Amino acid sequence: MTTLSAPAAHPLPADWRDFFALTKPRVMSLVIFTGLCGMLAAPVAIQPVLGFTAILCIAMGAGGAAALNQWWEADLDAGMKRTAARPLPAGRMDRTSARDFGFLLSGASVFLMAFAVGWLAAAILAVSIVYYAVVYTIWLKPRTPQNIVIGGGAGAFPPMIGWVAATGDITLIPVVLFAIIFFWTPPHFWALALFVQSDYAKVGIPMLPVVAGEAATRRQILLYSLLLLPLTLVPWWIGGAGTVYGICAGLLSSLFVALAIRVGLRRRTGEDDAMKPEKQLFAYSVLYLFVLFAALVADRWLVVQGITS
Repeated sequence: MTTLSAPAAHPLPADWRDFFALTKPRVMSLVIFTGLCGMLAAPVAIQPVLGFTAILCIAMGAGGAAALNQWWEADLDAGMKRTAARPLPAGRMDRTSARDFGFLLSGASVFLMAFAVGWLAAAILAVSIVYYAVVYTIWLKPRTPQNIVIGGGAGAFPPMIGWVAATGDITLIPVVLFAIIFFWTPPHFWALALFVQSDYAKVGIPMLPVVAGEAATRRQILLYSLLLLPLTLVPWWIGGAGTVYGICAGLLSSLFVALAIRVGLRRRTGEDDAMKPEKQLFAYSVLYLFVLFAALVADRWLVVQGITS
């Protein structure tokens, strides 16, 4: 039976950097960016102050959900090398402070979005917070190796929220943007899980490589990557994006599939292989999503300027 390292019994006084770390700033940067892109890609312009407020609310909601995730998983984080230095397992903060901070950010983000921007955007933001902090963290993650597949919806909401904040309604394009991130999440996260699977096994989290093995995980990464490629072209096919986006999406997704094929065909060779394909795919997958959504915004700008149609 594995014994987890518990957070320090008497946490040190936390400072602002610890509270900031609770928001998972690296993850939040992608959330903010995709939310902003969803807003800028919308066919209407949002008033700048309202736009800033909407993005602030998305950031606060994402940070609050991340804080609640770390509050709930403090003991698990203490048992994993990748997360042991976080504020709670490292003993720099007590769990009550993390919980209250998470609830405060989450609640404030929804109420501010509702009263300043719109109730529909606020409702979707609330669903995304509950999805991540409760459905994924408490229910899915410790129970099923499909946790990332089903839980991927939590990170797919930001572009939809940004679009709704600008337009006030939901159309096919924001649904497609949601689906793109939903199908991007499994190959992105399973690539990470392949080279940190010992951490998950140590604390009993049933990630796919731990439960089904590496070969099955590699096949699933390739499958989702193949499904992702045509999905990214849908905005262009249905006329919601122009040629610039279509070309970028095709090239970016083809490279994604090429890297996924290398992951799918690879057989385990050694733990010290710093250039293993799954690490390359994980690193590329982050850049991929940034550039893909940036291409969507650039395409929209070119259309507005009359440069392309």
